[in-house]
Amino acid sequence: MPFDKMFESQLQALKDEGNYRYFADLTRRCGQHPRALNHHDGETREITVWCSNDYLGMGQHPDVVEAMASTARECGTGAGGTRNISGTQHQHLELEAELADLHGKEAALVFSSGYVSNWATLSTLGARLPNAVILSDALNHASMIEGIRHARCDKTIWKHNDPADLDAKLSRLPANATKIVAFESVYSMDGDIAPIDEICDVAEKHGALTYLDEVHAVGMYGPRGGGVAEEMGLMDRVTIIEGTLGKAYGTMGGYIAGSAAMCDFVRSFASGFIFTTALPPAIAAAATTSIRHLKVSDIERAQQRRQVARLRARLDAEGIPHERNPSHIIPVMVKDPVKCRMLSDYLMDQFGIYVQPINYPTVPKGTERLRFTPGPRHTVDDIDHLVRALSSLWKQCALARASA
Repeated sequence: MPFDKMFESQLQALKDEGNYRYFADLTRRCGQHPRALNHHDGETREITVWCSNDYLGMGQHPDVVEAMASTARECGTGAGGTRNISGTQHQHLELEAELADLHGKEAALVFSSGYVSNWATLSTLGARLPNAVILSDALNHASMIEGIRHARCDKTIWKHNDPADLDAKLSRLPANATKIVAFESVYSMDGDIAPIDEICDVAEKHGALTYLDEVHAVGMYGPRGGGVAEEMGLMDRVTIIEGTLGKAYGTMGGYIAGSAAMCDFVRSFASGFIFTTALPPAIAAAATTSIRHLKVSDIERAQQRRQVARLRARLDAEGIPHERNPSHIIPVMVKDPVKCRMLSDYLMDQFGIYVQPINYPTVPKGTERLRFTPGPRHTVDDIDHLVRALSSLWKQCALARASA
């Protein structure tokens, strides 16, 4: 069979639609975030990264880097296998204790990524709890959708951030159903924030378990970086909080936090935990250091918020359309996959600005955008350079500007 021809035909269709993903060849430069080196056509040049999920630059914080390096020298580079077979490392337990404390929960459980923590936990809850029904927000992340699919239990989709629709759908479920409400705090593509208190009100009314994905919020919101639920004073009302170590904390891994019984239940039954190689102890130690730092330091968050406000104001002044939201994520709306890809290429080639186009299937067709995440180390000059570049390209590509 001509398998390569089958592969190539579908890849070409992606390219024709403007939805093929090209990966830039970058080298991050320790201590110089958000600068990086771009390798292209045998040449190397410095560029500025505007789409990193290392939101606060903690992946290059000296204390975090040193924690990783010193632990690697002490323990080696890998965990040696799964925690079930090769033994849990002390660094894993320290990290889980730090995460439980962060969210005011009895326990936490660490996974190899945020994707795996969502997939493994939701699939286990849905598969093993009696008569389970998972009620999923319409815009939940692919990892949550995959976990729900693998649970093979009943599921219901409720309108995005709509507690009234959630209430109506919960009301229709049988009395013996185990109800699981799954949603996010900060939605990464539009940057909007869930009404967590209202969702908890509805869930409590119906005796439902609440599962909150805070991956784009941990480290970023709340006095200690516990996420939107901490900022709103709602962590105690959420049954399970899921988060990541790979964004604001600048390392790698995912986790859940909740009751000791729940964490032990997932640890004991989730194949995505049992059969997966554990995080290297060096990464666990670095993550612990990053969490501890952001529990007591608000400097990074405050500076990041200032730069977000500055970029929004400059975009408004130039009429560059962007989604209004209360978060740190700034989606600049292009609404055309080919032009979105073109803008990304022009920004890199002509201005040394790296931002990836966000096209289908990550977002619905017709809502293509450039997703900017200003960080505390982006300078005023960086912001001015970015906005001047966007303004020039907006005219060049004949894109509509926002009205004042």
